Amino acid sequence: MTTHHDPPTTEHGAAADWGPPPTAPPRGPQAGEPRQPFVRRLWRGRPEDPRWVRPALLGLLAATLVLYLYDLSASGYANSFYSAAVQAGSRSWKAFFFGSLDAGNAITVDKPPASLWPMELSVRVFGLNSWAILAPEVLMGVATVAVVYAAVRRRFSPVAGLIAGAVLALTPVAALMFRFNNPDAMLALLMSVACYLVVRGLEDGRTKWLVWAGVAIGFAFLAKTLQAFLILPALAVVYAVCAPVSLRKRFGQLAAATLALVVSGGWWVAVVELWPASSRPYIGGSQNNSFLELTFGYNGLGRLNGEETGSVGGGGGGAGGSGMWGETGWDRMFNSEIGGQISWLLPAALILLVAGLVATRKARRTSVTRASFLVWGGSLLMTTVVFSYMAGIFHQYYTVALAPYLAAVVGMGAGLLWERRRQPWASIALAASVVAAAAWGYVLLNRTPDYLPWLKWLVLIGGLTAALGLVFAGRISRRLALGAAAVGLVAALAGPTAYTLSTLREGHTGSIVTAGPAGASVMGGRGGGPGGGMRGGFGGGTPGGQGRQNQQGRQGNGFPGGGGFGGGTPTQPGQQGQQGQGERNGNGFGFPGGGGGRTGEGGLGGAGGVGGLLNGASVSSEAEKLLAEDASKYTWVAASVGSQNAAGYQLATGDPVMAIGGFNGTDPSPTPDQFKKYVEEGRIHYFIAGGGMGGGGNGGTASQISSWIQSTFKKVTVGSATFYDLTQKADD
Repeated sequence: MTTHHDPPTTEHGAAADWGPPPTAPPRGPQAGEPRQPFVRRLWRGRPEDPRWVRPALLGLLAATLVLYLYDLSASGYANSFYSAAVQAGSRSWKAFFFGSLDAGNAITVDKPPASLWPMELSVRVFGLNSWAILAPEVLMGVATVAVVYAAVRRRFSPVAGLIAGAVLALTPVAALMFRFNNPDAMLALLMSVACYLVVRGLEDGRTKWLVWAGVAIGFAFLAKTLQAFLILPALAVVYAVCAPVSLRKRFGQLAAATLALVVSGGWWVAVVELWPASSRPYIGGSQNNSFLELTFGYNGLGRLNGEETGSVGGGGGGAGGSGMWGETGWDRMFNSEIGGQISWLLPAALILLVAGLVATRKARRTSVTRASFLVWGGSLLMTTVVFSYMAGIFHQYYTVALAPYLAAVVGMGAGLLWERRRQPWASIALAASVVAAAAWGYVLLNRTPDYLPWLKWLVLIGGLTAALGLVFAGRISRRLALGAAAVGLVAALAGPTAYTLSTLREGHTGSIVTAGPAGASVMGGRGGGPGGGMRGGFGGGTPGGQGRQNQQGRQGNGFPGGGGFGGGTPTQPGQQGQQGQGERNGNGFGFPGGGGGRTGEGGLGGAGGVGGLLNGASVSSEAEKLLAEDASKYTWVAASVGSQNAAGYQLATGDPVMAIGGFNGTDPSPTPDQFKKYVEEGRIHYFIAGGGMGGGGNGGTASQISSWIQSTFKKVTVGSATFYDLTQKADD
């Protein structure tokens, strides 16, 4: 098959070093040549690369690894919801396969289980601890940096690849989520792999690359369902238009890739849907025990229109709308909720994307350079638009999905414009991107005026100075031009690097975490600010309730009309919420009609924030001892409303704890009759009072179960925690 290349040229007309020329020698040893040792090949890299390239790459990856591993155990179990599932999967292969929250297999997490599998295998080998859970996430982060570097390096210069890798590694939300146990780390890695493979397919038109891309997206679906499909339109259109094969073959290849996607992502779905519901765990997050309903409802269309059945709140209601999850609109990625997480280089990336497409506008249809901009830039734009307007559940950390696309566009655009800097328009565009990065960095840093107040001026002045030099980069000496470029790069990365280092210095626990210093990402939309009001998000109390500062963690979070709820970690008591921003590890959370809650208190306000809605409950040694009594006789040593409350006890004891109603306490599982049957069969020992929203007297399944227990069984108080012994009737 003929390989189509469009190697760029330098200002002198020679082939640039940012892609293999058409006559590039084949990789690997030639006939009769001895094969170099693996370590030497790893160190040297491509034969055509300068000697410094591979050491620089390995240094970048090593630095990323060290940074992300720094004080990793400070986060403890991170998100107890997923850590409990990891603990369960390390004890039961059935729980491993289904993604169950407990080894008794009562209910699953509200996602497919693929993101749990690496952590569960790690815990099986190294035991249950913070490092065993979080180290696989760190390795995924390092792998994602490597993939982005490789993708950019193939068509652009090694420096462009290194810039892309550094931008990704130093993005605050990436530093947060590649040290956390949510599914987003695996999703980001697999989507980066998919983009890389599509570009490989665009180089030579070989079907295998597109098929492997389909496999990557299929497994990404098993990590976070339909979010994996956000970039499919961009990838499919670019390949259909730009691939170097006939139109008929292009569509055949896309069909093969689709089949690979369906098989790699659908095999697990088929098994779950065909498996008898009576012998598998309930599908958490669904209302009808169906993974397909979960996929297209709560985790699908519900995220877009805000109508997630069983969710804790409503959405933003379209463009400019305001709801529990913040304001929607074209500027959502730049507002006070999201900006400090991801948007530092987003204005610069958009300028570089446009410049890259302008520079390649006259290239032939099969131009891989232009196609690379379209693949990564299209993925960036598609994901940004969906995130900006989705009205359903949306958390700041979702934006880690943008980080690889943004980093690749920045690296590619900077490499292309640098090579063409002798053309006035290119040098001006490069300077404009530096100005955009510096100016926006100043704005973001100014949102936290007490945090390194000198840095914003350094960023602004450095960026403007560098831009002035870059305008004349094609006319001044190479040394001066390189100096201006270096200053511009430092100015652009100074802000996100500072936020990233702040992120790495702190532990993060719970279901809602943010990167950067205190007050950097206050929920509340355009009108929000540090310590500001709720306006449908997080950041303080609102009329009718007081969210007071959490002593364990950064953000006091409030909901309309709600009181504060304590948010401690699995090893620390929940603290009373207070107004404004505290430190990060717990969350004061207010709900309608709620009151403050501490560990183990009855009613809606249990431990960990809304009965553990935000983080696992704190468990006393006395409670552990109580649950350990005759634990081997029971399938579940206890049951509790809401998965986070149950997770805290499960992680503390190592024994299965049933989460009634799943994450929010609103799933109809188990039914009252099923629960009564479990009790009659002696499969549950205790009920832990205080749980998720299902226990709030709303007439739901969890509320009915709670009422029956409280009126039927003996209450046992251990410290401030309240249990009901399901083996002893109240009148015995």
